[in-house]
Amino acid sequence: MNQYNLNPAQMQEALEIHAHNLELEPYQAELIKLQQYVEKNKLRIVILFEGRDAAGKGSVIGSISRYMNPKHYNIIALGKPTEEEKTQWYFQRYIKHFPDAGKIILFDRSWYNRAMVEAVFNFCTQQEYTTFMKNVVSFEESLLDDGIILIKLYFSVTKERQAIRFEDRRTDPLRQWKLSEIDLQAQSMWDEFTKMKHEMLLKTDHALAPWYIVRSSNKHKARLETMKLILSKIDYENKNRNLDYTLDEKIVFSAKQELEIMKKQKKGNLAQNT
Repeated sequence: MNQYNLNPAQMQEALEIHAHNLELEPYQAELIKLQQYVEKNKLRIVILFEGRDAAGKGSVIGSISRYMNPKHYNIIALGKPTEEEKTQWYFQRYIKHFPDAGKIILFDRSWYNRAMVEAVFNFCTQQEYTTFMKNVVSFEESLLDDGIILIKLYFSVTKERQAIRFEDRRTDPLRQWKLSEIDLQAQSMWDEFTKMKHEMLLKTDHALAPWYIVRSSNKHKARLETMKLILSKIDYENKNRNLDYTLDEKIVFSAKQELEIMKKQKKGNLAQNT
């Protein structure tokens, strides 16, 4: 690597990235098998990636989809609704992106925008929020009844790590496009987001489509554990049984576990992940 004139710190970072990539590759190979199985059996999978800004959602999505066949998956990251979409049923703009048989859809933020971002920043009315929270579980149950496989992931980052990532975005010309007006307010609105997260997990976690909380302050561990989690949801053909699919209990939590942790943190006034 000396041909690139790297200093010792840069060389160490490059070696760590290489080691991380090597650890991910066997699971990325399994994701290809999973995708082939989905295509062969005409399954439909929808995976939701939720969490605060700078929680690492896009990074995980990129690692998951890195070697997958682009013909059979789509990454959906919707912007602000159009004036026409504002007049439609709230879920309508998401439904139009749902998978055909044999496809996987990865939502980089989803209909749960209404439960978090929209509610915190008053982008929706209280009535719209209440209606969403009342109907979202039955909406998801209807998807599952129709045969869609739904996986809901919430990426949890500490306030300190979020601040570091925002500063990286501010100072790195390759990342500045990621920094939004909402990002600039995210730190000051931390407690408001935490409150809405609590309500979302409490009222929208259900047996048929539970939430999985992934600690994402360490991006590599978040990528690895998310891959394991997705691969564990379907028993596809030719699965490599020699790989370890055991989830790290320090990284992946159920909604019930997360709510209990949040309760203890609130009582002890400890730093919260969200």
